[in-house]
Amino acid sequence: MGKGSDTVVGFIGLGNMGSGMSMNIAKSGYKMIVHDLDRNAAIPILEFGAEWADSPREVAEKCDVIFTSLPGPLEVEAVATGENGLLEGVSGSSVWLDLSTSSPTLIRRLADTFGNKGATVMDAPISGGVRGAQKGLLAVMVGGDRDTFDQLLPLLESFGDKVTYTGDIGAGSICKLMHNSIGYGMQMILSECLTLGVKAGVEAEALVECIRNGSVGRGNLLNVTLPETYFKGKFDPPNFALKLARKDVALALELGREYDVPMEAASHAYNELTAALNRGWGEQDSRIALLLQEERAGNIEVRLAGNDDE
Repeated sequence: MGKGSDTVVGFIGLGNMGSGMSMNIAKSGYKMIVHDLDRNAAIPILEFGAEWADSPREVAEKCDVIFTSLPGPLEVEAVATGENGLLEGVSGSSVWLDLSTSSPTLIRRLADTFGNKGATVMDAPISGGVRGAQKGLLAVMVGGDRDTFDQLLPLLESFGDKVTYTGDIGAGSICKLMHNSIGYGMQMILSECLTLGVKAGVEAEALVECIRNGSVGRGNLLNVTLPETYFKGKFDPPNFALKLARKDVALALELGREYDVPMEAASHAYNELTAALNRGWGEQDSRIALLLQEERAGNIEVRLAGNDDE
């Protein structure tokens, strides 16, 4: 299904994200049929040459591949199985990819339901924001049948520059939810440290510049530090010793108390580091504290292929 193929592509949900993605698909030469609750949202892509459909059912009846970009699980299920929904229009050759940030459990259930009619369902949530959707600079996290993914890759690359096959149906949604949870968790600790730093007397511009220029801002955690330690299960010799990491966080918490700034996320980090220290791990790399969460998760190990010791 390469660019400009005879594949007819449907797109439902022309909001902030969907409008950009659908336009990039159309610009790649695919015939488009679109639907949205607000027909005015479709005006730009209709002017570009797309065709309007009055319902999700009509989109499914006329298209080989259908994309949905919707607010959440309630909307996904309504479009999929509601009156005049996709289920009423799909056939054995239909492929539906849900780009929404939604429930893995729901998409797996819907995949079974649609499978009874021979249709293929994949989850393909995206990340990159409105600008990314407009410019075709999106991460696309795809779960479902691998052969179908391979066939659809050129189509997916028409609106995403980082397309990843994640595994069976639902895996894409799991990856997206984990990605977003990490991001919002980082926002919390960032907010704590920025407010404390400013209240303690540092100009916001200088503080932000220092964070950007340090290992945090350079993205070293995921790209360097964890691959060298946690993803290998290797904590000796230490990159940065646990006892020193705990000392640093303790000093930050002391500063927070001095300036009456609550530091809940930092306090949690301190408690984890302390618990790890009490295991006798003080001289090992500070990332060893992450093993505590692995234990709480039911002894789940997170190790990456290619990161084993030689």
